[in-house]
Order: sequence, then C-alpha cells, then structure tokens
Amino acid sequence: MSELLSILRGVVLFQDLADQDLKEVAQRITRRTFRLGEYLFRAGAARTELMMIQSGEVEIFQGVGEVQKTVARLGEGNFIGEGAMLGDEPYGTSCRAVVDTTVLALERRAIDEIFGRSPDAARKMLSQVARVMAYRLTYASYGHLGAAVPALLGGRHRLEHDLLGEREVPADAYYGIQTLRAVENYDITGIPLGHYPQFIRALAMVKKACARANHKLGDLDNDIADAIGAACDEIIAGNLHTQFVVDMIQGGAGTSTNMNANEVIANRALEILGHSRGEYDFIHPNNHVNMAQSTNDVYPTAIRLAILLSYEPLTKAMSDLAYELKQKSVEFSDAIKMGRTQLQDAVPMTLGQEFDAFRVTVKEDIQRIRNAVDLFKEINLGATAIGTGITAKPEYSSLAIEELARISGVELVPAANLVEATSDMGAFVLFSGVLKRVAVKISKICNDLRLLSSGPRTGFNEINLPPMAPGSSIMPGKVNPVIPEVVNQVAFQVIGNDLTVTMAAEAGQLQLNVMEPVIAFNIFQSLKMLTQAINTLTQRCIKGITANRERCRQLVEHSMGLVTALNPYIGYENSTRIAKKALDTNRSVAELVLEEKLLTREQLEEILKPERMTAPRV
Repeated sequence: MSELLSILRGVVLFQDLADQDLKEVAQRITRRTFRLGEYLFRAGAARTELMMIQSGEVEIFQGVGEVQKTVARLGEGNFIGEGAMLGDEPYGTSCRAVVDTTVLALERRAIDEIFGRSPDAARKMLSQVARVMAYRLTYASYGHLGAAVPALLGGRHRLEHDLLGEREVPADAYYGIQTLRAVENYDITGIPLGHYPQFIRALAMVKKACARANHKLGDLDNDIADAIGAACDEIIAGNLHTQFVVDMIQGGAGTSTNMNANEVIANRALEILGHSRGEYDFIHPNNHVNMAQSTNDVYPTAIRLAILLSYEPLTKAMSDLAYELKQKSVEFSDAIKMGRTQLQDAVPMTLGQEFDAFRVTVKEDIQRIRNAVDLFKEINLGATAIGTGITAKPEYSSLAIEELARISGVELVPAANLVEATSDMGAFVLFSGVLKRVAVKISKICNDLRLLSSGPRTGFNEINLPPMAPGSSIMPGKVNPVIPEVVNQVAFQVIGNDLTVTMAAEAGQLQLNVMEPVIAFNIFQSLKMLTQAINTLTQRCIKGITANRERCRQLVEHSMGLVTALNPYIGYENSTRIAKKALDTNRSVAELVLEEKLLTREQLEEILKPERMTAPRV
C-alpha cells in the first residue's frame, strides 16, 4: 500500500489530497497491463475509467485506418480519461500502448463514491483537472507543438529559469525554457523547425562536430562529449524531431532555433548519462552543447548544410521529368502540327520537337543548381558572434569544420574571411534565383500544356492530358488541367519566395543579417514545394499525355502558316495570293494549291512530310 500511495502522490491529479482520501483512492485502484499495440480505449466508446500510467508509454491519436494523427505520447506519471470524473460521454480520441504498459485504473463508479463521501477530494481533484485543461488551452493556439508537449495532458512540469525568470516546462519535454518562450513569442506560420528534417539533422551534425572539436581541444569532458554525440546521433537518425517546435520565422537571427537544439540535445544527453531532464548542473545547453559557438555561426552553417543535404531530390525530379519529356518527344516525332508565335500560326513543326524543347529547358538547369549549391560548401563555423572567433580557441574553427565534413559526408571549407561570411547572404540570393528560374520554366511548360489541351471541342485540342478529377460542380463532363494548374501555383509561390529572400538579404546591417530565419524558411519551402510539384507533374500528367494526330494535321492543312512551307516551291507572289484567298474563303491552303494546279498532289504530299516541313530545306 505504501508503494502505491507513493506512486499516486507523483500524479498531479492526487497531489493535494488528504491522506485519508488518497488511501481510499488507493484501495479502489486496479492495476492493468496492456501489451504493445493493445488499445486502452477507442474513439466513440463511453468513458468508464480514469487511468494513471505507472510504467510504459501510450499514444493518443485521432482518425482511423491510415488516416491517423498523433495527439500525444504519454509516459509514466501522466493520467488519461479524466472525463470519466464528469460523465460517460464517449472518447473523442483513441489510445494504444506503444510499449508494454502498466496503468492504475479507477472506475467511474468508484470515483462517484469517493466524491460522495469527500466533497473536499472532489474539489481538489477537479481543481487539478481544471488547471491542466487551462494549461492545455494556453498552448492550444500553438498547434504545431503537436505531440511535443505530452506532459500537457497530465499536467506534470519542471521548473527552469533563464535571464527573464522561472517558468514551468512540460516535464516530458526535451526542449527547455528558452524554446518555450520562443513558441509563445513566434506563433507566426504554424510551421515548426521539425517540418524540415534535413535542417534538424544538419543542426545535430553541427552540434556533434563542435562537441568533438571541443573534446579534442581538452575543453569538454569525455563523458559529456560522448553523451552529446550520442544525442546528436539519435536526432540525425530521425528521432526527437517533434521536439523542435519553434516557428520557422522568428526574431533574434535564429537564436531560438539554436537554443531549441541546445536544450533538446542537453536533455537527451542528460538521460544518456542517467540524469533527469532539466538537471543542467551536469550538462548545460549553453555551457556544454553551445561551447565555443554562437547562433551567428551555427545557424547559417546548419542552413547551408541542410541545403547541401536537400537539393538532390530536386535535381532527380528534374532528371525524371526530362526523361519522360524525351519519351514523349520520341513518341510524337511523327505528329505534324502548327508552331505558333504570339499565339498566331507560324510554321509547321512536330509535336515531338515541341516536347524535346521542353526537355532541354528542364535539363539544362540541373547543372546550374549544382553549381549554385557549391557556394554553400564555404561556411563560417568558428566565427562565433561576428567573425572574430571570440570565446573559441584558434584551432577550433578548422577542427570543427573537419569534423562536420566527416560527420555529414559533405566537402566543406572555411570561409576566407569570417567577418564577411557572417553577414553575407549572397549565396542564398543566387541559389534562390536559380530556383526561381526553374519555377518560371516549369510554369511556362504548364501554360503550354494547358493551351495545347484546351477545348476539347473549341480549343487547340492537340494533346490530351490524363483526366485526374471531375472539373466542375455544375458542368457535367468537364475535366480541367488540374495538375498543370497546381504546378503553376507552386511556381508563383517560389517566385514570391525569391523576392522575399532578396529583400531579406538586402536588409542585413553591419556584422549580421538578422533576417536569416525568413531566408531559410523560404528556400526550404521552395526546395520542397518545387520538388513535389515537378514529381507530380511528371507522374500525374506528362506520362499520360497522348497526341491528337489528326487534329494536329488538320490544323496544319488549314493554317495560313502552311504557305511559308510552300513558298520555296510556288513563289512569294503565288503564296501571298493563296494565303489571302484562303483567308477570305475559309478554304485550306492545300486545297487552293491543288485547285490552281500550282503543285500536284504527289508533290504536295512530299513537301508536307514531317521531315521536309520541320527541318532546314535540303
């Protein structure tokens, strides 16, 4: 009984109860075990019991089947099902064990009896529930915290302090007080740092490299350096990303991002050494994890490294698109059509030539992206605050960069002038400009696809785009070019992002550009959106395009542009007269040429062969 009472005292729900009331709760408790994957309750079921997690971990989630969203992961000391104290309304979420889990359960009937005998117990327990609910509501507007604040559901917390005073931090959180303040201060985009995994991995790589460098220089104890490195390895492997909860756009030139990383790494390192989260006397976010560093060298280094780790999916998407466009250019090589300038008939070409031009315009920018990315290999790690290297040893910068190159597998070099490198955003401007160039080109291709497929009865109707969705809620049978449309919109966003990057880079002052967060956000967003848009265009549009060959040829034969192809054979005067007559009578050029016996049918058919119409005259 004494052990059980001690456990219950550790649950915030019961911590204010009188001894007699707590004993009555303990007498009615039942201990239950749930195996991995077993449900504690399901959405829609009536609330029948209050449960406290004695050991293990559970996941609370919304949705069914494959469409599920994790609300929280709860560990020892948290309570769930508190609604059972108020009534039998059904659960709005489901809960299952993610490891073998033991809970202490209190049935609603037992709760009613306890409350009936002790109004004081009822008041205190309901007061704690109200406090926890208020705590949850405080952070409800910071929706991107997601599962990173599991203690909110149980109300457990730890006290941390900083320059501005003390704050309660969720006990199970790996982040600390400075991250908490940043979440409150910067509820801007709703997109947290963890939305970009390569950025988080890059931050962890930088921190690990710095810890190794400091250890080699004799400034960081072996155990602490190893623990920091192990924590970073977990983050590099993809763990703890939900703990990076600060908004991507923030004040402070990225300090909140750096501190989010410092606190998560410090608290995980503490656990690795057998300490509790928040016991910073042993491993401190600033003194140890951030040793010989500043946000002003760590943050831009991590952004640059993240881009180096992130750009290849884009170049692969572009290569895949170019490949599929090449397939279509071969498939459509015999499809004669009318080329157009200024939306007016120009001269004949093949549909294959048109698609091959699309291929070239995409493929040529792959190398331009790679060239621009190379600029990010020059980093300012070791510059500390403004580039002078204050607080770091002379050997630190080169050593940290060597370690980072080894950890990341990316060739990195120190900037020639660390003061200049700390404030200069030129590489970001250039790279963003290349992304804009790609976006503009892809968008132009999408414009052409929409025009070429327009109609189908009253437009160009030279190609068919694969139907992806019904096109109207009111017009039966309508199918819209939705894939090119969505890619157009992504292109507009990327173009706008480039302007933001440009303005932010220009806004730097003296030895630092404080606008780096919005630069990082826009470039990461452009990279991700452009990659996904191009993949979507390739897989859900280009692959399924078919040609309307007869329609293409019909338009050629009825086009004024055909006269240009015939001009070398029938002469300029005849060509001009035939063109005017065709326009006045709405008859085809070919028909009039045959009628006036300027060419025989055999001659005309020979001239109108694709290989004769679409290449220099032999």
